[in-house]
Amino acid sequence: MQKAVQRQQTRDRILDAAEELFAHRGYEGVSVRQIMSQAGADVSLAYYHFKSKRDLFDQVMLRKAETLNALRLKALEALERRHPDDAPTIEEIIGAFTKPLLELLADNHEEWQHYFQLIAQINSSSEWGGELMTRYFDPLVSRFIEALRKALPECSNEDLYWSYHFLSGALTLTFAETGRIDNLSGGVCRSSDMRAINDRMPAFLAAGFRALADKPRD
Repeated sequence: MQKAVQRQQTRDRILDAAEELFAHRGYEGVSVRQIMSQAGADVSLAYYHFKSKRDLFDQVMLRKAETLNALRLKALEALERRHPDDAPTIEEIIGAFTKPLLELLADNHEEWQHYFQLIAQINSSSEWGGELMTRYFDPLVSRFIEALRKALPECSNEDLYWSYHFLSGALTLTFAETGRIDNLSGGVCRSSDMRAINDRMPAFLAAGFRALADKPRD
């Protein structure tokens, strides 16, 4: 039993080190040796716990993606139970999608910041974005798009997917915590202020969904 605990602790240290380094330097900018050095483990243990560098990367992505997807699905299902006879509002649906993530960052920033920065990096990558975001998040995203379609029946499929595209961009830019808004606002706003973002994002994005749904047709 003690050996099993030690193996799991070593595996967790490797995943934590890999998550941080991948978030800061990207997949190509990090070697397995660097990851193992940061984890305080022998390089040979990398291939005991993982098949390859790519397998290690996939495991970094998977271990928290499942948690995020479960939290958001739970929020959406709870929302739908409160609206058995009608569709929730756009703000409520977007809130179920964004708020569980922003609350994690607000409440457990040290634990989650590198993972969310990695998501931001992947989502804006032409090489990785389509493949990895599809693999880890598309089933959940499709579930939310169906909820949004019910709430906005007049919205075309084209405008609905563009609206989600803009939502995804705003959310992952928030994950990156670049500090750009800090400089631009002279410190009035902070890119790390997840509670302020959480208070504003659903209303802002819902207005965009409605604007595209209501725009005149050619």
